[in-house]
Amino acid sequence: MLGPRVAVVLGSGIRFEPPRYQPAASVPFAEVPGFVPTTVAGHSGRVSVGLCSGRPALVFHGRLHFYEGHTWERVGAPVRLAAELGVTALILTNAVGGIHDALGPGSLMAIRDHLFWQQPGAWRGPGPVGCHCPGGERASPYSARLVGLLEDLEREQGRTLLAGVYAAVTGPCYETPAEIRALRAAGADAVGMSTAHEVEIGRSLGLECAAISCITNKAAGLGWALLDHHEVLETARLTADRLATLLERLVSQL
Repeated sequence: MLGPRVAVVLGSGIRFEPPRYQPAASVPFAEVPGFVPTTVAGHSGRVSVGLCSGRPALVFHGRLHFYEGHTWERVGAPVRLAAELGVTALILTNAVGGIHDALGPGSLMAIRDHLFWQQPGAWRGPGPVGCHCPGGERASPYSARLVGLLEDLEREQGRTLLAGVYAAVTGPCYETPAEIRALRAAGADAVGMSTAHEVEIGRSLGLECAAISCITNKAAGLGWALLDHHEVLETARLTADRLATLLERLVSQL
């Protein structure tokens, strides 16, 4: 089998399994230099290589988070490994809270840009473009080509895929209603605790990056229920088939 040119990172409760993906080999994070086991429920913490739509793919079943106490160097280790193995396209998934009115539990969102609010002073940033860059505005690290392709693939299924702005916050606590109002005012459509740093690393290494968010709940203050990680995992499980199909179809186009 040729080396993989596509890498997929799976977020909380998100699975990518047969028949859509046929793993040929798999190892736990603990056996990969520079990695450690994940401590978050819903992340199996292993790396596999196999075939998706007949194409070699590298799949990270889970990720490492800054809120687990890991350094940013360790959080970005999977992306650097993918680049070292010759991967040219990086597809990330995550489980997030919906802020945009159209994003209810069970819906999907393609990320077109992000707010990187996982560093000191992030709230003072001017907005979704350039908010984490001392030099001002910068181009989005997400591939416009891949965002458009995701929209087209969902349109073929008779569905509309919103392409929105993802806010990456530190966690591990869920946001307060006041924080969600601030994020909405800053232009965020969804909020989570991962992905942004991985994409920044991937783009800096020359990878074409895309990310798909699974909306598992309305963000704090926008729904009636209290936020709970078990709800996140259950909604991700129920949305798994649609997301896995979209991943498979995207990989087949790369």
